[in-house]
Amino acid sequence: MWFRNLQIYRLPRNLEGSSEALDESLAKSALHPCGPTEPQCVGWVPPSRSGALVHAINRQWLVALGVEQRLLPTTIVRQLAADRAKTIEEAEGRRVGRKELRDLCEALTIELMPRAFIRRRTTFGWIDPINGWLVIDAGAQAKAEEFLEHLRKTVDGFPASLLKTALSPSSAMTGWVAGNEPPPGFTIDQDIELRSAENALIRYTRHSLEGKEIREHIGEGKVVTRLGMTWNDRISFVLDEKLQIKRLSFLDIIKEETDGLAENEDERFDLDFTLMTGELTHLLEALVTALGGEPEGRT
Repeated sequence: MWFRNLQIYRLPRNLEGSSEALDESLAKSALHPCGPTEPQCVGWVPPSRSGALVHAINRQWLVALGVEQRLLPTTIVRQLAADRAKTIEEAEGRRVGRKELRDLCEALTIELMPRAFIRRRTTFGWIDPINGWLVIDAGAQAKAEEFLEHLRKTVDGFPASLLKTALSPSSAMTGWVAGNEPPPGFTIDQDIELRSAENALIRYTRHSLEGKEIREHIGEGKVVTRLGMTWNDRISFVLDEKLQIKRLSFLDIIKEETDGLAENEDERFDLDFTLMTGELTHLLEALVTALGGEPEGRT
């Protein structure tokens, strides 16, 4: 259980409620198999083999949103509709109009939907009710918003909001690179993306950032929009201008700390989840500090 991408939201610290109460709420919106004519179904699924919809360890909660989608490519539907339209024209000696062709597409969609392949995907979310974090393992913000939207439908008034900091990630990262001075506890790696005022992008991968080349780009007015970093020699990641963390990697030193402690897969899962959430809690607090803290009024 290791997250790869972090979409970060804030919750009130010491969030009221229990994992049992949340589990009961999620059960009302659990995922059910798609019916024959349903193109998509969304609902909560057990995030672990325990079967519970909220996997709770040390007051850290793991939940999972499941999505089932029937795959019916529109190109296939249109081709079959065109074939049927051609058959009608030949049999009846008339032209099939646009409206009738649309009706054929709709009828074929209903006809073919029960035979369409089903694709399943799962999005995991970690809730830290003590320190006030909701972190969703999603590379795209759209998937995180899908998760959060369904959570708010399930738990009325769920108090999550995007993390905001006093310094924008872009201005902070630009300063760190320009001065070759990362914040305490962090080091700068070899991946960077810079953008000009005209939205021209320059990307470097596995490239030393210590030379004057990068600083010349910054001197010309470009700002850093993505930056590879490592925290405390334990976690490497890429931070972007939207305060999203990508390509998260827990270094071997972390995973080695629990080697041999688990007797089965369930214990391994719990150990990994406990270790991951503990490390991420410290990383997020350090990152917020590096970005100047949170705006006043944060609970």
